[in-house]
Amino acid sequence: MPRAGLTTDRVVAAAADLADASGLDAVTVSALARHFGVRDASLYTHVRNLQDLRFRVALLAGGELIEEIAQAVAGRAGKEALAAFAGAYRAYALRHPGRYAATQIRVDQSLVADSPALRRTAEITHGMLRAYGLTEPDLTDAVRLLRSTFHGYCALEASGGFGAPRDVQASWDKVVEALHVALANWPRA
Repeated sequence: MPRAGLTTDRVVAAAADLADASGLDAVTVSALARHFGVRDASLYTHVRNLQDLRFRVALLAGGELIEEIAQAVAGRAGKEALAAFAGAYRAYALRHPGRYAATQIRVDQSLVADSPALRRTAEITHGMLRAYGLTEPDLTDAVRLLRSTFHGYCALEASGGFGAPRDVQASWDKVVEALHVALANWPRA
């Protein structure tokens, strides 16, 4: 029988908070059990195992991230939407490093299929890119370009990987401008 007050949502939220505070690798069933003052076994009524827990943190974080992006891009198109999308993405990654790290793990496809947040991510991202006149397979290629650029920049920034004296925000603005130029001039078959 589940301990009073413990729910899957509370367990996952606590895991996400722990990830932000101490890193995704610090998220363990034992660490959460200590947090709640229960035995490890008490949590297994809410999550199957550590992998399931981290998948659920990834889905939570993905939902939070796309909600912030959706609010940022609402009513915008083209370069303005791209800049808003990029800014929301970067802000979330820097504000929630553990949650953001979870969004980069490969998630169990049975959980993905039932995730409205992940479907919304595709809708918002593709909607933004369609303003550039992109259709498949170019949409997929453009999504990969954006994700790899945003993730690479955020990972380097978070780890202190930019040592040059140039302002990091100024460089980010140039990156977004360059992406806009690339998308507006996308090579077509």
